[in-house]
Amino acid sequence: MRQRVVRVALTAALIAVAVLAVPLALVIGSYLYADQRDTLERAALSAAVRVSPDYTTGDRVELPAPPAGGRLGLYDPQLRLRAGSGPRTGDTAVRRALGAEVVRGRSGGDLVVTVPVSHAEQVIGVVRASSPSDAVNDRVLLVYAVLAGVCALALTAAIWVARRQARALTAPLEDLSRHCRAVTAGDLNTRAAPSSIPEIDQVARTHNEMLHSLTELLRHERDFTTNASHQLRTPLTGLQLTLEAGLEQRDDARLRPALEEALATTRRLHRTVEEVLRLSGTPGLHRSSAPLRPVGQVLQATQQRWHGLFADDSRRLEYVTHDVPDDLPVPGGPVTEILDVLLDNARVHGRGTVRLVVRDLDDALAFDVTDEGEVPGVAAQLFDRGHSGGGPGTGIGLALARDLAFTLGGRISLTSSAPTTFTLLVPVGRDGTVDGPV
Repeated sequence: MRQRVVRVALTAALIAVAVLAVPLALVIGSYLYADQRDTLERAALSAAVRVSPDYTTGDRVELPAPPAGGRLGLYDPQLRLRAGSGPRTGDTAVRRALGAEVVRGRSGGDLVVTVPVSHAEQVIGVVRASSPSDAVNDRVLLVYAVLAGVCALALTAAIWVARRQARALTAPLEDLSRHCRAVTAGDLNTRAAPSSIPEIDQVARTHNEMLHSLTELLRHERDFTTNASHQLRTPLTGLQLTLEAGLEQRDDARLRPALEEALATTRRLHRTVEEVLRLSGTPGLHRSSAPLRPVGQVLQATQQRWHGLFADDSRRLEYVTHDVPDDLPVPGGPVTEILDVLLDNARVHGRGTVRLVVRDLDDALAFDVTDEGEVPGVAAQLFDRGHSGGGPGTGIGLALARDLAFTLGGRISLTSSAPTTFTLLVPVGRDGTVDGPV
């Protein structure tokens, strides 16, 4: 912005110079030439009044001194130089002056003015005054040089003033930009400082008010999530302990499968609450610190959990891996939650056989969840919170899956609309770590 302000000021100054200095230079040049001709004309008139009619009979003519650096001469009607200095034979300007008119013009490199000498209503001679035009040209060039210097000084002053004003204007904006970058980095306690410019101060005040409102909103949402998660964890923990105690105390073969399934569901619900709480407490959705688990273990648990649900709907769930090591570590909790969202989405909104395919991409694992259905509408809206695609559901699942994938440094996308295919990319390392974003 500073350069832009300086360019605008310099452009305005250049326009002002072009509008004012150029016409002024032309006017001064014309004035200097006109002033020199007036000087020559006055000298010629002064000489003409001193010429006696008897000069043609040999009377001596005394002409005044010529202009500085110039010449002054008297010519008779035959164009002969009779007194003073000048060409021995009269030129065009002398010839025209014999017609009883004052002539201004140029002859060679001289400025020339000729004045007729009259007696008894007859022209008896011509006084010719001349001076070299180079002298006037030098004066004009000197004036042009002075004007150029003044213009250069004016442009320099304009640039200096523009740079000062640019600094004064941009410094508060740069400070506001640094403040915004700090907010983007997660520092919600910083506030924009006031400046001496009312308009920028108004923007800073509005920004601070907006940031305060946003901070309060985030605090309320975080408190609500924490409170809700805390209130859920306590009864879930109690229910889990009760189910574990029931399994230890009862040997009824008919109740044991149901208790085991209820206990597994409770544990899964407990992990889900923990994951949602972790996600809500992650500022700006930074990298996840979820514990790592072997991918084979994650996939086996997912298949066991969802196989029965799809079987109840008379649908098949197929599980395919392409040379993926079972012991490759992945963030177990987030990956499990995302796969649960995708499989539940396929069960509710899709149809036919569902395939969970895992592919090794060297620096990442690709989890493809495919069914035989079709996705209508705009694919990009599927991950908008509250968008359920017109079917049953709250429209939260895919949005939650997208946020979880982001915390892993990965991403989730719809890679095919027909058949419906969602792909989760999770960065992995071969040394027991999770790599950077993909």
